[in-house]
Amino acid sequence: MNEEFLPFARPSISRAAIDEVVACLESGWITTGPRVQKFEEALKSYLGAPHVLSLSSATAGLHIALVALDLKPGDEVITTPMTFAATLNTIVLAGATPVLVDVEPHTYNMDVAQIDRRINARTRAIMPVHFAGLPVDLDPLYRLAEKHGLRVIEDAAHAIGTEYKGRRIGAFGDTQVFSFHPNKNITTGEGGAITTRDEKYAARLALLRFHGMDREAWNRFGKTGSQHYEIVEPGYKYNMMDIQAALGLHQLPELDGFIQRRTALAERYQRLLADWPQWSLPRAPSYAHRHAWHLYTPLINPDAAGCDRDGFMQAMKERNIGTGLHYRAVHLYPYYRARFGFKPGDYPASESIGNRIVSLPLFPTMTEAEQDRVVTAMRDIFGMRR
Repeated sequence: MNEEFLPFARPSISRAAIDEVVACLESGWITTGPRVQKFEEALKSYLGAPHVLSLSSATAGLHIALVALDLKPGDEVITTPMTFAATLNTIVLAGATPVLVDVEPHTYNMDVAQIDRRINARTRAIMPVHFAGLPVDLDPLYRLAEKHGLRVIEDAAHAIGTEYKGRRIGAFGDTQVFSFHPNKNITTGEGGAITTRDEKYAARLALLRFHGMDREAWNRFGKTGSQHYEIVEPGYKYNMMDIQAALGLHQLPELDGFIQRRTALAERYQRLLADWPQWSLPRAPSYAHRHAWHLYTPLINPDAAGCDRDGFMQAMKERNIGTGLHYRAVHLYPYYRARFGFKPGDYPASESIGNRIVSLPLFPTMTEAEQDRVVTAMRDIFGMRR
């Protein structure tokens, strides 16, 4: 096979971003410092958010967003089984119990209509997931949260640049957590950010982000800083480094262009695969939105395809094409079955999606010729005439 391996995702990093990282290394200040501050200000401007805290990961953001609620044993957080394990893991690590709501079968997002029946006196928060960059229907969700006095923590790991009814995720609502992992729409290597409109909550998050210390290294070791600090409460080591922010400063201005290219490729997949019985394609909701297309995730129909999802992924690998699995339904992992008694059949839409979902290659520098190569390989696997 002469063709190079085509990955399912590839970050787009400019020469200017690489030069910024080199300049950061040469500056002598590589941990949290001036570039992190500048990146946070850029995120505030882009998102329209009054408070932004950069972090070592989105997982860190979900964790401290929950810890800051001072959850007690028996408290519950409502979320979805169709997500990466970090969503549920952080709920458990923060001391609460995950309560699940099944997803809409065609958008893979939390079915908001099912939330109300899961709310009780122990419920403290709702954690929707904007799956693959498609926003959850937030208006009815926030009405429910306001009615019951609940915090909303949006898992927006896929959703930097996503819009709901003309507003960017992060510009309104309660709290949002974004990811800058290498396969996301922008990257800082690893990293994430949390946004909120609550000033007191933001101050608490800032403490939890860095040891519970009332000032970070940039405030202590700079020319005008003081070596003295106070530990206000036990915190974590979740800060972003300037090396990471150096990438982010150049990634963020390119985000809208990245999304435009991802959208063009996703829409082309939708056209090219529209009549294939082997696939059930993602569908758009009726409300106004901008999909960030972090992932393109059709569902394989095994009877028509002649193979299951795992067989298909292996066949693509043999043709030097990468695919992704995002995600298996989290409630069926051994820990969650043993700890909380989840079992097959509890959330049928999530389970069906988790058994059939595939992430096809999608990234800004992907060419139409590379996309045609993906489609040609699938025709070969399914025994279709060209």
